[in-house]
Amino acid sequence: MEKPHLLWLQSITCNGNTHSFLNHPDLFSILSHYNIVHHPALDGSHSFDDVLKDDVPCDVLILEGSFIEKGFLKGGVEVSFILEKYAKKAKYIITAGTCATFGGVFKQKDPSNISGFCFDLEEKSIRYDAYASKLISLPGCPVHPKWLSYVLLMLANGKQIPIDNLHRPTELFGYTVHNGCTRNEYFEWKIDADNYGLKEGCLFYAQGCQGPYTRGSCNKILWNDISSKTRAGTPCFGCTEASFPQTSLFQTKTNMGIPAKMPLGIPKRAYLSLTGVTKSFKIKRFSTRLLEYDK
Repeated sequence: MEKPHLLWLQSITCNGNTHSFLNHPDLFSILSHYNIVHHPALDGSHSFDDVLKDDVPCDVLILEGSFIEKGFLKGGVEVSFILEKYAKKAKYIITAGTCATFGGVFKQKDPSNISGFCFDLEEKSIRYDAYASKLISLPGCPVHPKWLSYVLLMLANGKQIPIDNLHRPTELFGYTVHNGCTRNEYFEWKIDADNYGLKEGCLFYAQGCQGPYTRGSCNKILWNDISSKTRAGTPCFGCTEASFPQTSLFQTKTNMGIPAKMPLGIPKRAYLSLTGVTKSFKIKRFSTRLLEYDK
């Protein structure tokens, strides 16, 4: 049985998703399941000139970078034309990274024209009907290499990938970053970290952690199998969501001490009830640990 043909194309990008994937410890084992047609940094059977001139084979198309209809050319050809040409041909389309999925950082330059390949900032679709049945979204800034490897291995083995309403695999995005955070107990008891890099305390109120609002598995599938932002004492930036990047990072807006926006899936009444209960307790174990750490 012939291996599926993999074509990786870039639009407006910083190359971060390519570099992230190149750091996967089993990169070449994963790629051995595919015929690499073209990749911007790896050897493939065809050059980029071939991609422009010929109709090269493409079963799985990986897109990296923000999308713009007109004004971004490679080899004298509109990149949008190249992407759509192979999107029509591919059996599966993977948007690797938040830029390719939602527009990401580059969208800030021209929000009315720059977007993700199928979704814009408001999660409305563009060219949606033509590609919906093929699309698998993998937002992240950059995409986690093991998220991409999961999708590639599932496709190579003919497995179905359950997806959510934004076409993100539910195995990877079916819960929030907060769900796997090692600081959850501090969040529940409203014990804040008053600075970055601390081992103790929650980063939500004082440091603006977006973990409760962000779908992703980076606290369960660790970076380099070692760590994540919150484990290192840095707040989650919410990079897998359509709203990334936000203009008011590092702070959680509150009204009289209550978050202006409730964590995903938590009713406001339930949150207020739990907050009232926890504020009435003082947990000696936590207080002692924080004092010891401050010393």
